[in-house]
Amino acid sequence: MKKPQAAVRSRLRKQASRQEGSEKRVLSSSQVKPSTAAACAGAMPESPEAPAGLAKRQEAAWQASVSSYHLFRDTAEVMAFRENLLNWYDREKRDLPWRRLAEGEVDLDRRAYAVWVSEVMLQQTQVATVIDYYTRWMQKWPTLQDLAGASLEEVNQLWAGLGYYSRGRRLQQGARKVVEELGGHVPHTAETLQRLLPGVGRYTAGAIASIAFGQATGVVDGNVIRVLCRVRAIGADSSSTLVSQHLWGLAQQLVDPARPGDFNQAAMELGALVCTPQHPHCSQCPVRSLCRAYQKVERGKLLASQSLPGSPDVEECASSTELCQLCAHPTEPWDQTLGVTNFPRKASRKPPREECSAICVLEQPRALGGPQILLVQRPSSGLLAGLWEFPSVTAEASGRCQREALLQELQSWAGPLPASHLQHLGQVVHTFSHIKLTYQVYGLALEGQTPVTIVPPGARWLTREEFHTAAISTAMKKVFRVYEGQQPGICKGSKRSQVSTPSSRKKPSPGQQLLDSFFRPLIPTDSSNLNSMAQ
Repeated sequence: MKKPQAAVRSRLRKQASRQEGSEKRVLSSSQVKPSTAAACAGAMPESPEAPAGLAKRQEAAWQASVSSYHLFRDTAEVMAFRENLLNWYDREKRDLPWRRLAEGEVDLDRRAYAVWVSEVMLQQTQVATVIDYYTRWMQKWPTLQDLAGASLEEVNQLWAGLGYYSRGRRLQQGARKVVEELGGHVPHTAETLQRLLPGVGRYTAGAIASIAFGQATGVVDGNVIRVLCRVRAIGADSSSTLVSQHLWGLAQQLVDPARPGDFNQAAMELGALVCTPQHPHCSQCPVRSLCRAYQKVERGKLLASQSLPGSPDVEECASSTELCQLCAHPTEPWDQTLGVTNFPRKASRKPPREECSAICVLEQPRALGGPQILLVQRPSSGLLAGLWEFPSVTAEASGRCQREALLQELQSWAGPLPASHLQHLGQVVHTFSHIKLTYQVYGLALEGQTPVTIVPPGARWLTREEFHTAAISTAMKKVFRVYEGQQPGICKGSKRSQVSTPSSRKKPSPGQQLLDSFFRPLIPTDSSNLNSMAQ
């Protein structure tokens, strides 16, 4: 029988309060639970262990360093923000599987696990993509104990295609630590979650603590950054340390102590549905009356319609923009055409590092039980750790050395091979978080040969059906499409991958063909020559 939500929330707050009593926190920490008086006053949270005088001096120093334009100094504003946002959330929130599980689960550890899995999956991944993965994950491993008992191979297999594969591995490591070292109980506070569990950072810890355990701690993710930067007109680089600390302070100040989990989800939901990056729906925003960016846009429209010079009717930052570290730099003035999307400002991203790899789909068309392809396992650490892929070598953009190195790699896994059958099929360009990797795709079919059945550890032969359910990355699926010849030209299935084949590229001129034939490397025509080439 489910307990009433009010009773559950009351018990959660009492549990969090008891555990927080012995934990010292600094003023800027996201794990602070503010007192009711501080929360209502809209003040920065105090450290429970700090003397009253020290806490007041810390608060005064923090507020003195920031223009009131970027703060919530008015109690009424804080209360209005909470009330308007939560009322909107109660009406408009999406029906998502992790919310249903968290709201209906009385067991606190299972509730925390349900939230934990969703928060990890949602990192850098859209909700629509996560729903199916989350549903299958929770069906396969409904408890921490189930996940702890799974193999890494199983975890990678279910995670395949979701990206950022280290997330799944760390999630399982965390589950095993809870089961083996923490008695099967998830830590209840943001501070202990972040300190004890691998892969759990400040945001994830705050989300679990507030949603699952009712701790009044704020959270800051990409959606919340966008909302807060617009509401308080923060134009400085949102990734800088100073701005990040300020945003965490605002989040902690605003979080509703009575409904912290709902408030944090509401702030994220507002950023996802209304306060979007490019085309925000300001007319639907429940806090637009408190939004500095919206006020600035409306004032600009009014001045433009009346052809009037600047007016002080709407508050601006009192500090000089050259001195205020939360305002946009003077070299980045307000652009009226961008409206509220002037905020937040982001520093230019460092372009991804470019790398090239030669990769080969090695197939036995006449193997027993049907055609089989060779896969090898990646190292247990680093990019795509533990996943399976086609044999490959790091290579230059082109040339004979690339083929020789790839042939030698193939031979190390499958023995002597007919080198004359090795064909260059095209290329796949796939961008990971920090690497732009170009795969030069080759194919080699072992026709008329005795099937290879024994391979070294770390390799295996799979049927095509097994390949599509194995723990492989999206990039490998793109490579296989080139081999099958089913997807010439640019791959439309992903903005982050491009596939091209020789037939899809522009035919070289007669002069270029002559030069190519002159410089084309001599390819041996039998496996004995392959052995001498590889040595």
